[in-house]
Amino acid sequence: MTSVPGPFALGAANLGNLYAPMSDAQAHAVLDAAWDCGIRYFDTAPHYGLGLSERRLGAFLAGKPRAEFVVSTKAGRRLVPDPAGAGRLDEANRFAVPADHRRVWDFTADGVRRGLEESLTRMGLDSVDVVYLHDPEEYDLDSALASGLPALAALRAEGVVRAVGVGSKSVAALAAAARSGLADLLMVAGRFTLLDQSALDEVLPECRTRSVAVAAASVFNSGLLATPEPSGHYEYAPAPPDVVVTAREIAAVCAEFGVDLPTAALHFPLREPAVRAVVVGAATPEEVRQNARRLRTAVPGELWTTLRDKGLIRA
Repeated sequence: MTSVPGPFALGAANLGNLYAPMSDAQAHAVLDAAWDCGIRYFDTAPHYGLGLSERRLGAFLAGKPRAEFVVSTKAGRRLVPDPAGAGRLDEANRFAVPADHRRVWDFTADGVRRGLEESLTRMGLDSVDVVYLHDPEEYDLDSALASGLPALAALRAEGVVRAVGVGSKSVAALAAAARSGLADLLMVAGRFTLLDQSALDEVLPECRTRSVAVAAASVFNSGLLATPEPSGHYEYAPAPPDVVVTAREIAAVCAEFGVDLPTAALHFPLREPAVRAVVVGAATPEEVRQNARRLRTAVPGELWTTLRDKGLIRA
């Protein structure tokens, strides 16, 4: 399986002003805290703030030895200038940035190559370590994988990238990528968490069989599991009442074992041998440090047994 530094990786969507503006200084402080906490795997994408996340991450990493960190970005959404959008924000995609570019789906071999070149320019890097096809199911899954994965494999064969795969919350897309024989690594977003274990059906079995590594992202399911008392969003929308009830039942069991809900959410995916890291975003340095402390906290095995016996998680 492909090795990535774990168990904690920083997801850089917040650096693209996800939900709310963040200054360059704030972004640097988040990244500084991550580095100080020992994080050496950073994940970004052109989609995150229309390139702002990549630019901020690249500016930070410019001062770090290249051999000491791993970077992944994504392909499939190219950014095209859109001067007409400069006067409004990219609110439709939840990023507080001027909509002076638009996203264009392009999973062709040429599109994937050009997209990576553009990402490297924004980051000021000569190479990245991992490239994922980003949400191919939102375009057309079959055609995106049929052209995009071989295009990434060609870049890997040329030595342009070390590892390739798919980043998605679609179990169909992730399972198909694992079965393709071309993926080294999958970013499983929100589908192997305390509230959603649908990756257990096909995705993780295929990964184990084919030695495909996994980076587990969105382990807080958009925020519902991010605080000891569940509240907020689930899957980027207000949490349905029944999901909140389940989250509170899980939190109550965690409390019986002296573990808070976010700590359990961070540790849960790491019990799976295929999972190499959890990828977690942060809006403040303290969020980074707090999650690093949580990952250093011991979680008793009896917690998982109890959650399973109560039917709150799957075996």
